[in-house]
Amino acid sequence: MRRIERLNEQFKREITSILREDVRDPRIGTLTVTGVDVTSDLWLARVHVRLFGDGAEREEALAGLEAAGPFIRRAIASSLRIRRVPELRFVEDHTQEQASRIEEILKSVLPEDRGQEDADGPGAGDDDSERDEAEEGEA
Repeated sequence: MRRIERLNEQFKREITSILREDVRDPRIGTLTVTGVDVTSDLWLARVHVRLFGDGAEREEALAGLEAAGPFIRRAIASSLRIRRVPELRFVEDHTQEQASRIEEILKSVLPEDRGQEDADGPGAGDDDSERDEAEEGEA
């Protein structure tokens, strides 16, 4: 595993732990750190978070994360031994919403009876026990 990939995973674990145990900003609420992308020069780390709630709550949570950024950065500096702790930028992760949207599109494009065709298609109704009984009868 490359150094940057290891740093990404370590930052993800550390930030998750710090947010869960040390950050007390009520604006942040419930969130999930889905990934961290650290630049190769260790100047910037994009922290991808999945936020819950409506639009206003999400904006408040991002503002709370930005406000807690320097505190989180100091906590990381005290726990990890790296020459430079990157600046933290929190970005909302929309992967789940995008995946749901793609799934909806695929459902609308594909025929609805496709699942039935698979069940009634070649080999449908074949049962291993029937095959075994036929083989025993031939022997």
